[in-house]
Amino acid sequence: MDTTGSRTESLPGAVSDIVWPDLPAKQQPSYDPAELAPVLTTLATFPPLVFAGECDLLRDRMAAVSQGKAFALQGGDCAETLADVTGPNIRDRIKTILQMAVVLTYGAGMPIVKVGRMAGQFAKPRSSDTETRDGVTLPAYRGDLVNGFEFTEESRRHDPQRLLRAYHASSATLNLVRGFTSGGFADLRSVHAWNKGFLRGPAQARYEQMAHQIDRAVRFLEASGVADAEEMRRVEFFSAHEALVLDYERPMVRRDHRTGLLYDTASHFVWVGERTRDLDGAHIDFVSRVHNPVGIKVGPTADRDTLLRLIDKVDPEREPGRLTFITRMGAGTIRDVLPALLTSLGDEARRVSWVCDPMHGNTFTSPSGHKTRRFEDVVEEVRGFFDAHAEAGTHPGGVHVELTGNDVTECVGGTAAGIDLDDLGLRYETLCDPRLNHQQSLELAFLVAEMLERSGS
Repeated sequence: MDTTGSRTESLPGAVSDIVWPDLPAKQQPSYDPAELAPVLTTLATFPPLVFAGECDLLRDRMAAVSQGKAFALQGGDCAETLADVTGPNIRDRIKTILQMAVVLTYGAGMPIVKVGRMAGQFAKPRSSDTETRDGVTLPAYRGDLVNGFEFTEESRRHDPQRLLRAYHASSATLNLVRGFTSGGFADLRSVHAWNKGFLRGPAQARYEQMAHQIDRAVRFLEASGVADAEEMRRVEFFSAHEALVLDYERPMVRRDHRTGLLYDTASHFVWVGERTRDLDGAHIDFVSRVHNPVGIKVGPTADRDTLLRLIDKVDPEREPGRLTFITRMGAGTIRDVLPALLTSLGDEARRVSWVCDPMHGNTFTSPSGHKTRRFEDVVEEVRGFFDAHAEAGTHPGGVHVELTGNDVTECVGGTAAGIDLDDLGLRYETLCDPRLNHQQSLELAFLVAEMLERSGS
């Protein structure tokens, strides 16, 4: 769905002087303008969900990623739902990411930048504007930010009130995340507790062995007076989502009182998807104007000229940590495309961060009709990502994974989970794309840690 990408009048609220240019915007909802206007007014007056200083800190961390001094772990739901914004769901997702980060840190000896696809990932691009069932055609489900999943005319209506509901759900999520990550839940001395409540499997057993080694190391550091007990209680954890629905992102832009720069205060890190990264489109224009660290998805058709023009548009000052390219090429394609692309960029390839999304290029439909991914394809794409960077002499900076802390059966394969095609219907819970479950996520972390160790990154 293509719509006008701007409202030429300035929005009321925190930033009253910005005028968005009239540019084409793909994948936008079709809201009733009369219903939308008061929602935009209200949203623009709400407090920020994140702060400029936090975004600046993440930009510093991503600068280390671009220099090969850190590794980014970005993970979470393909599309959050309002109904699943619950304490247990958020806790288990955080526990899964924390466990993966510990495995990566301990295995590779490198700082891990932890970024959750959460507190704003409520919208998804769709390949078709409509869906037809039994002769009835309705608007496609575009995520809870836009409409409902139930196949009824009322549910599928594009409702701007959902923008406000998503804001409040994101606020509640971030409140819990901050509590978990600063209130002792993420304490390194609690690494065993993060394993509780999950189904037992080979990955958990391997994690427990590592946790015992971490316990010994922590006790040694404390006894030596080297470890700061308070520092071990806290962990840096950042939020991220696709800046897809501009009617949500634009009203959340605020001007930092310290510098006068604009920030999208809906999230620490926002990215533009493969389907909306048109150089002359509204989405690239939007991320070029905000000072957050930003990402751009890059598929197998991307070429040198396109990426150089994107860099010039979004990161003209070549600011460390500003821009991340998130590759999504498919296990069977990445080795054929990425090495040459990296090499063709020369020194420019070393000025940005490179993160691998091994999920979106490896989706297929099972005989039962379930959209799924093979764990082995996910791993193979990450291996191809590391090999490509080794060939080009650049830094493999991170992974971007759709995952959940729940024991779902959405992706097949993996030695820890052992899910095959016939198992998909057991606990297939996603409303959009299939996610790795907890066991598959943890197994992936061990494999990526081995790749990091071998690469010497």
